[in-house]
Amino acid sequence: MLIFVDQVDFCGNCGITSVLGDAVVTMTAGKSAGRAMEADLTLLDDMADAARAIALRYFRKDIGLTMKSDASPVTRADREIEDHLRRMLALHAPDDGVFGEEMPPTGLDRPRLWVIDPIDGTGAFATGSPLFGTLFGLLNEGVPSIGAIEASATGERWIGCAGGEAWLNERPCRTSGCTRLARASIGATAINAYAPEARAAFDRLAARAAITRLGGDCYSYGLVAAGHLDAVIETGLKPYDFVPIVPIIEAAGGVMTDWQGAPLTLHSEGHVVAAASTELHEEICALLRAP
Repeated sequence: MLIFVDQVDFCGNCGITSVLGDAVVTMTAGKSAGRAMEADLTLLDDMADAARAIALRYFRKDIGLTMKSDASPVTRADREIEDHLRRMLALHAPDDGVFGEEMPPTGLDRPRLWVIDPIDGTGAFATGSPLFGTLFGLLNEGVPSIGAIEASATGERWIGCAGGEAWLNERPCRTSGCTRLARASIGATAINAYAPEARAAFDRLAARAAITRLGGDCYSYGLVAAGHLDAVIETGLKPYDFVPIVPIIEAAGGVMTDWQGAPLTLHSEGHVVAAASTELHEEICALLRAP
């Protein structure tokens, strides 16, 4: 799948409002920025293709599972994907910085910084579950600009552009627009690892929600963007776990912040809420902050 600029409306952080199709339509505004964004989106799509090929070569095979010093799992696929994506960036975006999970960061002070999680949901990947993904995106002057969730095993790919649209494969996607927790389906991944205060806060939400689903890692955020799940609430995340997802959720019509309602950045503490609407987001954050 290759994404091209189909319409240009120079606004927000990305400068386009839609990406789709097999032809490039002449850009009508912000031509220089539009060309740069077209190149970024093409690179993003090429990176997703490369990540998919590597992930599927290892999935449900000999993955070389080991444990890192922080007791989190890592596989050969994690390291190979990040190494390959970094080499692609060195070739096509040599002036940009890179912040990834498996290798030391480079160029953290540069205006453009790519953020990579080669396998989000390594536990799922290691146990044969298809609900893992590769996350990568671009911070422009510290603001999440574009991002991708590449769900290789399911053949799904979400791409979002701040100020533009979100896409699932080649179709626009939107959140459900759910406005009330009592009618909402919510999700989280590893509540067994939450600190007691965070677990109590999540339990308050679960007691009021219509449906609570556990597990899913990055795939759950894709379900929010596609309108199937209404919210995800997590804590203890690293920037590579959430930065690439922000443009997707927001472009799909949702809201994604920390638990205090503040924008997510490279320096956020890792308490994350993604919700289908402003109203639902506000209700969730109020309950998370409640004593």
